Amino acid sequence: MRAAPYLLSLPALLLFAGVVIVPLVMTVLLSFHDWGQYKGIEPVFILKNWQEVLTDSYFHEMFWRTFRIAFFVTLLAAVLGAPEAYILNRMKSPWRGLFLLVILGPLLISVVARTLGWALLFGGNSGLVNKALISTGLISTPLPFMFTETGMVVALAHVLMPYMVLAVWAALQRLDPQIENAAVALGAGPFTVLRRIVLPQVMPGILSGAIIVFALAASAFATPAIIGGRRLKVASTLAYDEFLNTLNWPLGAAVAVLLLFALIAVVVGASRLVERRYAQVFG
Repeated sequence: MRAAPYLLSLPALLLFAGVVIVPLVMTVLLSFHDWGQYKGIEPVFILKNWQEVLTDSYFHEMFWRTFRIAFFVTLLAAVLGAPEAYILNRMKSPWRGLFLLVILGPLLISVVARTLGWALLFGGNSGLVNKALISTGLISTPLPFMFTETGMVVALAHVLMPYMVLAVWAALQRLDPQIENAAVALGAGPFTVLRRIVLPQVMPGILSGAIIVFALAASAFATPAIIGGRRLKVASTLAYDEFLNTLNWPLGAAVAVLLLFALIAVVVGASRLVERRYAQVFG
């Protein structure tokens, strides 16, 4: 029966449509509605919200900050996560399983709890690390962490690091260790082996992990809301404020939809470039 696969997948498709497609379409339609402080939401078709988001420098700064933070989070995750995955791949049992559990363990803990941990460590004068450094005389003023882009980058990189490590580690599974041994036997140094053999083969994993980390960092809400607060907003926290504080749902919907479309464009474009550049790996 040719229709059997479609009939079997129909419940999943209906669930996907009800949970994802319908709310997304409703959000897009909501972004074209009007809103007033006294009249509320009016179901009329207008472009005022989109014009405001696309022309106001305030929203430009919010989106520029969002993608700037996501870029530095991705860069930090790649610089620290790729060597970590390489070391993990070279470990022997049982140490490999133990350290893999250490890397994946934070995923079992709430993002809010992990972010609050950073706030407790570096949160102004009351932060444990700042108090310890001030008491020892190493610093005279607390290290700025809360309500800074640096704090958001560090906290988000810690939250998203496992995704980069797993992506690079998966790419390293394709690497034959005998190739490295052959290169060393032919006189290649450790740096040459890493640059000429290891790095080209794990680059698809690094780029794939970068796409995942960038998308998750740009759309993150809990960590920017805790570390950045109301002083340092990004696109996700801006949409939240428009929905629940000012109650301007159409404008918040426009911000959320624009962020979604921008991330889709970045992810799809980057994925196409990676697949085209490393077609032999994904083929």
